[in-house]
Amino acid sequence: MTKSDDSPRTGDRIAKLLARAGVASRREVERMIAEGRVKIGDDVVTTPATLLTNLKRVSVDGKPVKAPEPPRIFIFHKPSGLITAERDPAGRPTIYTALRNALPPDARRVMPIGRLDFNTEGLLLLTNDGGLKRTMELPATGLPRTYRARTFGDITQAQLDDLIEGVEIDGVRYGKINANLERSTGRNQWIEVTITEGKNREVRRVLEHLGLEVSRLIRTAYGPFELLDLPRGAAVEIRQVEVERFIRNLKVPGSVPAEQAPRDADTMARARVHRARRAAPSDTPRAPAKAAKRPLPRKPRDDGKLVDRPTRAGSARRGSPKSGPRKPGPRK
Repeated sequence: MTKSDDSPRTGDRIAKLLARAGVASRREVERMIAEGRVKIGDDVVTTPATLLTNLKRVSVDGKPVKAPEPPRIFIFHKPSGLITAERDPAGRPTIYTALRNALPPDARRVMPIGRLDFNTEGLLLLTNDGGLKRTMELPATGLPRTYRARTFGDITQAQLDDLIEGVEIDGVRYGKINANLERSTGRNQWIEVTITEGKNREVRRVLEHLGLEVSRLIRTAYGPFELLDLPRGAAVEIRQVEVERFIRNLKVPGSVPAEQAPRDADTMARARVHRARRAAPSDTPRAPAKAAKRPLPRKPRDDGKLVDRPTRAGSARRGSPKSGPRKPGPRK
């Protein structure tokens, strides 16, 4: 079901389209294809590199794939004690157990954006768009993740300030970390930590590296989205207009900003023609530029002083040596 090497590459990979349609993440789609669960008509898809322009006649596990809906984002207040996965080999409860009653009835399959550890709670973003999920997870996108950590031990703000330059722990380099003491009671304190990479167990490992014991970890924000007072175990959908605004302003690594990118092929063609016309020499002679008006020469008076020569239109108003001052007449 793949196109030959001699044919032009058109469309997108089927794994990308299925992820965009919310069937599963790209990695999960690739596994489905390897298991022979994806078909185009009656033909089994054998490679995730199959190129398609749409998902017509595509089915997964014998069920036709629905047309992709607009990207949606949900905020879920994940309690501790849940696995951020679809299934757990050890049989522990997953986020999907709690999401059955938290999401609206019209919500299709959603995927978590990033992960929260088993004992970590707080904001977990969910989306139906696999491409958006991947983009938001990339460290190069630079979306900040903010946590509040309850810790035990001795720490100063000066030690936390040193994390702004990053730190290396057991051969792993962690980038810029913004950490601030919120409040403390004895050797117990709350610390707010903001990171942009989101490596595995990054916040816990960095704080433990400083000699602190983390007893509670809550994610309060991911990019512009905040947990606020959302109850534990509840989910809320971000308004569609806000999702669209966020996607427009999302800085994807290596991409051209939306306001600078041509909108379609016709726009690109018109832009090329416009550039060519500007660059090519024109056979039509340009009209000569109008000469700037030169001031009239000044005329000497009888007493030697210079006065401006009056224009033809202004001579009747201002008078001239020949005509003399204007005499008052009857008002018309």
